[in-house]
Parts: sequence; structure tokens; C-alpha cells
Amino acid sequence: MTLKIFVCVKHVPDTAANIRPLDGTAFDETVKFIMNPYDEYALEQALQIRDREGASEVIAVTVGKASAGATLRSALAMGADRGVLVKTDTYFMDSLETSRLLHIAIELDGSPGLIFTGKQSVDTEGMQVPFRLAALFDLPVVVDVAAFSLANGVVTVEREMEGDVREVIDMSIPCIVGAAKGLNRPRCPTLPDMMKARKKEVKVLNRSDFQIQEPLQTVELLEFQPVPDRGRGRILKGSPENMADELLRLLRDEAKVL
Repeated sequence: MTLKIFVCVKHVPDTAANIRPLDGTAFDETVKFIMNPYDEYALEQALQIRDREGASEVIAVTVGKASAGATLRSALAMGADRGVLVKTDTYFMDSLETSRLLHIAIELDGSPGLIFTGKQSVDTEGMQVPFRLAALFDLPVVVDVAAFSLANGVVTVEREMEGDVREVIDMSIPCIVGAAKGLNRPRCPTLPDMMKARKKEVKVLNRSDFQIQEPLQTVELLEFQPVPDRGRGRILKGSPENMADELLRLLRDEAKVL
């Protein structure tokens, strides 16, 4: 029996890009987009399971505009067998809407044996999708996973906690795993991998075709604002007493934190 491993990936702006807000909730979408970095660890873990266990299929799933197909192609170049895109008209959606769409897309494709996500996305950092998916599928979930093993239908993970402490948890499959940095080392696609990815299947589903009841509560995005310019650093000179006096003045009169 083939083990279906779904990996939820997100199309996000490169964190190194200069993201420019426009009017309201719009932003300059000509910036470079990439696969959410935490999702790369999730995908790599799914690929390692398939490579080791065999009889497995890795399906990358994303929700977003048509441009999100580029991230799916990146996932296919890394080694995913096929992709599913739930196409929407907007870039930003709250975690409840995203989770519902991912849930429908995965259910339409078949019963999941494992579902991988990144522990969070680097754009909105809501950190809710793995838990909402777990509630919708009624499956166990662990996030911040830094070590993973699968044997005899049981997943054993190590979860990062505060103070450099790790918690060890066992879960029977199916289950949901949220990958953290350090779980593995994601592979880099070669040029032949990228060429092969063009021929792999990407199924497109339209958000407008789904009949989803509106939730009682949701998150509404009101406006984007650029981060205020903090100015340049200032080097104080003079005696320790004079520098201390000047620092207090700056904190009181300019920074207004005292």
C-alpha cells in the first residue's frame, strides 16, 4: 500500500527582499518569492522517508495566487512527485481559511499517511496552520520538530523547547509534523531536476469552486505600513561620566523612553 505524504508549502517573499507597501493591504509583488524556508525542511524529511521506505508518494500542496505555482515547481525540482495548487485571488488569508483549503485539497486527493508543514511561515508568522489542520483531520500534531524517525507505523520526534531542552514524543500515523530548522539539510535541485519538474503534474483547484461556510470570526488585514526608520547608530565620546549623561539625555529627549 502506497503511503501518501503531503507537504504543505507556502509561496513567500524572500526575507532578503526590500518589500514595499502600497495602498491599503497591497504590496509590490514584483519582489523575489521563494518557498517558505521551514517548508524546505518539511519537504526534505518527506523525501527521505520515500527514498528510504519506498512505496511512498510525496505530494506538495499550496494555497495562493497562480504565481504560487513557481514554489510548487521548486518542490517538484527538489523531488516531490506531484503538486496541488488551490488558486485564490488574494495573497494574504487568515490561518483558518488557509487550513480549510489545505484540508479540502488533501481530502480530495486521498487519505494522508503523513502531513508535513513548516513550523511557521516567515511572512505572517501565525504559527496556527499545523494545529488547525490537526483539528480538521482529527490527527495528532507536533511542531518545532528537530529530529524525526519512522518505524512500524510509529513516528518518534524530538521537539525543541526553551532552555535547549528537547521533548521526545511518539505518534502513530497518520499524524502531522511541523518541521524546524536543523531537522535535516534540504537538498539543492540540479539542472536536470529542474527540467524534470516541468513535466510533473500540478493539479489546479479554484477557491471559487469550494463551498465553504463563512466562519463566525476571522482575521481581517487592515493596512500595511513600512517599518519606521530607526536612523543610524551614534557613537558617544568623552569621559564615562559625560557619555553616561549624554546617553540619558538621548533616551529622555529623543528616544523618549525615560
